[in-house]
Amino acid sequence: MIIDIARQLALKNYRGGFCFEYECPPGLVLLPSARIEGKVKVEGDYEIYEDDSVGVRLKVSYMLVGQCSYCLENASKLVQSEQDVLFLTEDDGENYSYNGLKLDLTTAVNDAVLFSQPQVLLCGQDCKGIDLN
Repeated sequence: MIIDIARQLALKNYRGGFCFEYECPPGLVLLPSARIEGKVKVEGDYEIYEDDSVGVRLKVSYMLVGQCSYCLENASKLVQSEQDVLFLTEDDGENYSYNGLKLDLTTAVNDAVLFSQPQVLLCGQDCKGIDLN
């Protein structure tokens, strides 16, 4: 998940794209008894600006599986999310930073997975919960 910014600048490639699959750490799943099945698909594009900052559009998609939050039956959901992030050569406390040579997307991808997760996982939109009868 590394973009070699120094190489892209040397080649005068100021824009580019990427696509890869990522094995997400299990600790990133916030819902109890849920997990990401398979790998997270990550794709996007980047643009290197004149001040050496890099704008990145990240798209993540993955299958979240586990128990329905209402009825505890098996449930799954395809999660897709897109976000824009900015990498700077100095740490400003608000954006991501990189060393000016190579940009590591790992933290931004992990954050994208965290922010994209639903608060509940349902077996269906019309789930009424546990039937107590």
